[in-house]
Amino acid sequence: MRVEILYTGGTLGMVDTPQGLAPGADLEGWLHRLLSGTELDRGVGLVTFDHLIDSANATPEDWQHIVDELWARHDDADAFVVLHGTDTMAYAAAALSYALTGFDKPVVLTGAQYPLGVVGTDAAPNVTGALRAAMAGQSFGVAIFFGHKLLRGTRVTKTSSWAFQGFGSPSVPELARTGAPWQWTAPGPRGCGWDSPRPYRRCDIAVLDLAPGITADRLAAMIDPRPEAVVLRAFGVGNAPSDEPGLVDVIAATIADGVPVVVTSQCHQADVLLGHYEAGWELARAGAIGSEDMTLEAVYAKLVFLLSQGLGAEEVAHWMGTSIAGELTVRS
Repeated sequence: MRVEILYTGGTLGMVDTPQGLAPGADLEGWLHRLLSGTELDRGVGLVTFDHLIDSANATPEDWQHIVDELWARHDDADAFVVLHGTDTMAYAAAALSYALTGFDKPVVLTGAQYPLGVVGTDAAPNVTGALRAAMAGQSFGVAIFFGHKLLRGTRVTKTSSWAFQGFGSPSVPELARTGAPWQWTAPGPRGCGWDSPRPYRRCDIAVLDLAPGITADRLAAMIDPRPEAVVLRAFGVGNAPSDEPGLVDVIAATIADGVPVVVTSQCHQADVLLGHYEAGWELARAGAIGSEDMTLEAVYAKLVFLLSQGLGAEEVAHWMGTSIAGELTVRS
């Protein structure tokens, strides 16, 4: 079985410089030493991107670069591992999931909290774990392997900037956990897919947090001029301070101008149900879209994906409530 590793950058391959950590480690030599003499030594190739980035600098164009490289090498390997920075890995995993529903080969993203040259780094177990997951013969689409867990690409969020188990999947079980042997769970519904998606482009999406005491004037100022879409991070199951004079009117006016407003929760684990409380019902009445049990990363990447397809506000609203790549729980 052949696995191709795409190295895009990230902490895993960084070294100390006077300006802080930056790409520069001998990843190829390290990988050879790591895998030499093991059952993983055969059939593993490495492709290093010309421009390695800290994932904090990643944009939708970088997501598209990875998508293009994967398709270009689709027939060269049975599975793929993408080495990526941890800061925005969950965004990238969701973005790849939407764009690769027809790829039909495992794609596993991984990275590390410490560079590969640091004693006690998590780079080695994450890379070998990602390779084992990719070679397992399982059908799971795009996933993240990190901290001994394999997580569905559209269901992941980063939970810690320092812990070796730095990612979680708050709404669905992990796909697998390492052990002797590995413990696998059913991957769940895959979604309806998307035929021949257009490339990702950079979109003007405002991500706004509500906080106690926010005023209508402040909210209005944050979305003037109008963005292409708004992600409103509300409280609990999608509640906003509806007693604040004019605040819901600002949201309604934004939607009336053709701007989709998607409501998520500030809770790590949530199921956004607009209308469950009166404070959320006002948002629903204004025309806001509930994100159900999607993570912020899945919501943002999905909005970028849908806007990149050239969809209008009504179509975006429809597809935000439709599972494309298993990003939300479909209710019967």
